Amino acid sequence: MNHSPSSTPSDGFPAPAKFWRYRLAAKIGAISAGVTTITCLLIGILVPSFSWWMGGLLILVSFCGTYVATVLNASRRLELARGILKNLRKHQFETLDLAQVERGDEINDIIRQVYRTGRVLEREFEELKKVENYRQEFLGNISHELKTPIFSIRGFAETLHEGALEDSSVNRSFVEKIIRNADRLNNLATDLGEIARLEKGELELKMTPFSIKRLVKDVVESVEPQAKERQIELAASFGRKMPDVFGDASQIRQVVVNLVDNAIKYSNDGGHVGIKVSRRGSEAVRCEIRDDGVGIAKDDIERLTERFFRVDKSRSRTAGGTGLGLSIVKHILAAHAIELSVRSKPGKGSTFHFDLAIATALQNEIAPNE
Repeated sequence: MNHSPSSTPSDGFPAPAKFWRYRLAAKIGAISAGVTTITCLLIGILVPSFSWWMGGLLILVSFCGTYVATVLNASRRLELARGILKNLRKHQFETLDLAQVERGDEINDIIRQVYRTGRVLEREFEELKKVENYRQEFLGNISHELKTPIFSIRGFAETLHEGALEDSSVNRSFVEKIIRNADRLNNLATDLGEIARLEKGELELKMTPFSIKRLVKDVVESVEPQAKERQIELAASFGRKMPDVFGDASQIRQVVVNLVDNAIKYSNDGGHVGIKVSRRGSEAVRCEIRDDGVGIAKDDIERLTERFFRVDKSRSRTAGGTGLGLSIVKHILAAHAIELSVRSKPGKGSTFHFDLAIATALQNEIAPNE
């Protein structure tokens, strides 16, 4: 509350200068005076020698004493609660600490509830501000992501229209660049649709046992041309007698593809990307994707799965990334109740891994309840 020094003492309660504002104290004082008046009348009737000036004095003392007692014991605390609630309505939380009072009577309990409610509102308000900032950042990012390929397509198309279409030395390359940027727009639209579906909880998992070894081999074959183009060595290794795992095979395949694709993009030419699949005890299998690329700063690791966040913006855009791959990975794994773990150091490469439940172990766990 923004009280001036003359109106609020150091304890946060309203100052005596505002006694005239305490209507509740005045009402209670009037009631007390009324009761005293009736009492005096009865005494005057029963005791003829009773002095009426003494009765008037008792009425005045009753009113003033009750008024002051109510102000000191109740009204000032109610004024404190009212002022803090007024500030909470304005999203002002600076004076909330004044409501930290000891346990006591009902009024103190009300003030304590005001304090707790204020803290909850403060946290929720901070979350809302974060969401709003995130929304604005997202809109700015998506605007930039859309403008870049659109401007490129328009630039190449205008150049072709103005005469380069007849120039055999550039027309084919310009058309290829237009196609590449159109593909980038298509990928962006696809990934945005996927993110929206995942965030709405519309992903329907088809949970079945599947071979993680076969899935990883298929992924390696599909991305191998991309790795060879940059002379990156891509290799997969497996533990002995790898069991089937439990999950949605198509969604887990997308996770592995995105992680391997990300590792290739951020590896240096001639580098190495490895996929290691190994058992973790008798209940889980770990899938680990490691590269020896640029690495990730410690402060950036927490933001990796944010939409459009990039460690190296220029490199990922050149490689055609949308900046949504790791966000999609996070949502798919979350739907499986799995967390993505990251270890990385700048210049030393990165390692991403997640664990999948072994199908037989999960079936054995479920079987007794069937």
